[in-house]
Amino acid sequence: MISTESRLLIIDTSTNYLSLGIHQNGHTHSIYEAVGAKQSELILPRIQQLLDTASLTLAQLDAIVYAQGPGAFTGLRIGLGVATGLALPNNLPLIGIPCLDAVAALAPNQPCVLAATDARMNELFFAWYDTQNHKRLSDYLVGSANSIQFPAGQHNAIGVGNAYALDITLPVSGQNLMPGAQEYAQLALSGRYTPTDAAQASLHYVRNKIALTAAEQAARRAAGQTA
Repeated sequence: MISTESRLLIIDTSTNYLSLGIHQNGHTHSIYEAVGAKQSELILPRIQQLLDTASLTLAQLDAIVYAQGPGAFTGLRIGLGVATGLALPNNLPLIGIPCLDAVAALAPNQPCVLAATDARMNELFFAWYDTQNHKRLSDYLVGSANSIQFPAGQHNAIGVGNAYALDITLPVSGQNLMPGAQEYAQLALSGRYTPTDAAQASLHYVRNKIALTAAEQAARRAAGQTA
């Protein structure tokens, strides 16, 4: 049973940042650093650093929270692999939090929020939310900025996510903000996400194609696009 007193390890490797945290006694101690391709090299030492700072062992945790996607394919696989590897020998449940849910949580108490993040290849991961009532108003989607349409019955909204750092036009104004371990911890503690055992843990993929072929890259360059 997860409660507000639960001790959690949080792992988010869905971007080129390594975002980790330990939540205990109502507080989240976190690490958030740009590591690029060094996630697999640094993740275990950073987790041990957090555990040492919190004077905890893995066996004393109540659950491991992990970013479920959508996001960077390799990073998500690293995060889930580490979460599973740590959970199994310690008999810890896993709690998967969809990445766009965590992004939307940065805009609380809003009737309509666009959570949008960089999916590379000139596309975005996005979903619409009612954060007043903790409801998602669309599927988790991937597409170009000009493919984004308001959900039925909505005409005004605000946006949030690192899509707002890109040189693109989005249908609503918003802020370039991304969640940290605190947001993932609070969602895990909300009771809206079901803990599972490590064997049942999964990732959210919304894109079948995770890389462009050489021919597709050349075609996009010829058209003046970037991959």
